[in-house]
Amino acid sequence: MSLDTPPVQYLNLDPQLYIRDDIFQQERREIFARTWQFMGPAQSVAAPGQYLAIDIAGTPVFAIRGRDGSLRGFKNVCRHRGAKLLADGHGECGLIVCPYHKWSFADTGRLVQAPWYGKDPAIIPEDWPLEPVQIAEWRGLLFASLDPAESLLDQLGDLPAELADEPMESYTATDSASVHFDANWKIYTDNFVEGYHIPGTHPSFYAAIEFEAFETTAHNGFVKMTAPPKQGLFYRGKWLWMWPNWTLSLFDGGMNVSRINPTSPHHTDQHYHFFFADTAPEAAEARAKSVDGTLAVVKEDYTVCTETHRNYAAGAYTSGPLSGRHEKGVQYFQEHVARALAR
Repeated sequence: MSLDTPPVQYLNLDPQLYIRDDIFQQERREIFARTWQFMGPAQSVAAPGQYLAIDIAGTPVFAIRGRDGSLRGFKNVCRHRGAKLLADGHGECGLIVCPYHKWSFADTGRLVQAPWYGKDPAIIPEDWPLEPVQIAEWRGLLFASLDPAESLLDQLGDLPAELADEPMESYTATDSASVHFDANWKIYTDNFVEGYHIPGTHPSFYAAIEFEAFETTAHNGFVKMTAPPKQGLFYRGKWLWMWPNWTLSLFDGGMNVSRINPTSPHHTDQHYHFFFADTAPEAAEARAKSVDGTLAVVKEDYTVCTETHRNYAAGAYTSGPLSGRHEKGVQYFQEHVARALAR
């Protein structure tokens, strides 16, 4: 008689954790404020005056390269009445001027001028600098954190070793795209970190890989999915997801990196950046194939994620079992979420 312990049957997270606003607010505090968030390519802030502005689960932030060469980060919020200072995306500026009442700030965050404010009482500039945000770079990628619980390298875990042989610094950011869907960010993440759904959701993708050899493994800081690609697939057969909400997928001669960003319990934005080694005009068609192919695949995911979210919100679903073969990544992600919410 075998004394082996039978495998544990793990269940999907309680669907209420995907739809409640109080849970979303807790996630903003315990997950999104305390982790490093992928912003975009570091090359977008390489020169003095260049900035990159993003939203982190509702909190606007930006990074800016100062005239002194230093890279700094701030909340993208005016200290006067809370207006947004810079539009999302990248650009270049001298002073950071609020569009609401024209308060202006230096690239060090110092308040420079509060025009027409008056002198009774007078504003004291030193009392009203922009609120700082932590900024870090890793291998050509830029990250921000509102209140990091650990260093970026600690959060990345074993990812640097996984990508040690990938020539990421030789890739140039050429394209970006933002896509949007009406589902909780965890529903999409559950979907990304498993290949179980590929035969049903992505028939063309399914035909382009050796699905029986699809493998998902959980590691310190990330989930790795691999499958041998068949001839003609633009993907290289390796897809990575990193805690808590960013992805990296490899092409021949390039990669895409995305950030899964919730704006409410019921809506999520996904921001993509595409990087390639060959940026010559002659390679434009090959680059477009990778960009368009990526977006076509993920848009197939959005349909099923939106329908799943509706079922959660309607109370029509109770937690089902997770596959020990295919859903190790889901289990890994959900355990991290549960620990964060337990804080």
